[in-house]
Amino acid sequence: MTRSYSLDLRVRVIAFVEGGHSRRAAARHFGVSDSFAIKLLHRQTRLGSPAPARQGRPRGTGKLAPYEEFLVQVVEAKPDITMPELAARLLEKHGVTVAPATLSRLLCRRGFTYKKISDRGGVRTRRYS
Repeated sequence: MTRSYSLDLRVRVIAFVEGGHSRRAAARHFGVSDSFAIKLLHRQTRLGSPAPARQGRPRGTGKLAPYEEFLVQVVEAKPDITMPELAARLLEKHGVTVAPATLSRLLCRRGFTYKKISDRGGVRTRRYS
């Protein structure tokens, strides 16, 4: 994902345009694209602020959000479940196909860690901090 232009640059582009120059002239002057300058001024007039919008998807709106509690309950009931087994259980119960790595990231966000055991197995446990 790309990064937003700094607020300082945004303010300077707006000041340049308000100083009597065109948006395209401001874009050439500051080395940004024409569309950036045009959209920036539109954002300034519409919202009153040149600050960039938040990037990315809001937390809790992903594909697995409705099934999060189900997944946590399954892992708490059987801590040594593997991610492919958990993905199969989700597919069987709810008809949702998901990659095992996605399930692992979700469980890590929910505070679970993976503890290796000497018999080449492992157990997911919840962090308490």
